[in-house]
Amino acid sequence: MRILITGGNGRLGSWVGRDLRAHGHEIVSVDRQLPAQREPGIRHRAVELGDLGQIVGALVGCDAVLHFGAIPSPWSYPDEVVFLNNVAATYNVLQAAMTVGIRRAIIASSASGYGMAWARPTFPPLYVPLDEDHPFLAHDPYALSKEVDERTAEMFARRCGMTVLAYRFHWIARPGEARARGTNPGPVEEKEATNLWGYVDIRDAAQACRLGLAADLSGFHPFNIIAADTLRPEPTEALLRAQLPTTEVRAPLPGNASPWSIEKARRVLGYAPQHSWRDE
Repeated sequence: MRILITGGNGRLGSWVGRDLRAHGHEIVSVDRQLPAQREPGIRHRAVELGDLGQIVGALVGCDAVLHFGAIPSPWSYPDEVVFLNNVAATYNVLQAAMTVGIRRAIIASSASGYGMAWARPTFPPLYVPLDEDHPFLAHDPYALSKEVDERTAEMFARRCGMTVLAYRFHWIARPGEARARGTNPGPVEEKEATNLWGYVDIRDAAQACRLGLAADLSGFHPFNIIAADTLRPEPTEALLRAQLPTTEVRAPLPGNASPWSIEKARRVLGYAPQHSWRDE
């Protein structure tokens, strides 16, 4: 399968590109600039996601698209730049995919879309395990951009029958990074608590992408793609009682189990996290 990856120079895009290439796929990696060092066996192209024609040209001959190209947080640019960049890029990528007849896309949504991550002051989730039915309660332009991205994806699924999966990634950790945080956690901060101490190992994020490309699905589907455990050494239920007393606990969370639900990804995609900082 020939797969185009937007944001191909980034943390997630570069790792997923190498992983998919290692599993026999042909990769076209696009970003605003060519990388300083090109990956062997990957075709790199400089593409501006604000230009629909450039994306169409890059997608010709591809079978699927993974859209990771976005401003990754609300603090590096003015609010309107974050929002307009992210939603326009997602629209253009899916419009281009429809134009050339691509039937499968995966877009990088975010656990930040639920609203707690970047809100100031932050606020607790309504319930845990937090699943895909929890409402999006955006208080910032980044969270809002992810909500609009998902509605855009849903529209394209209805419009042309494209299958679009929205992956709600938590903090994506390269090997060793989660262990560094988990073994030196410091005091529990409010923003960390309301973000439910989550992460996902980048190798498991890549696994989820491979599974999504092959999954027998149609239409639009969001998935939490998150590790099965937390970044904290304390038992999860003790943390919740101490830090988030107003959050409803709807199911047992034994040991260090994550308060984020990945049950839908397990059941539908076969996603099973293989990596925990506790094992490194």
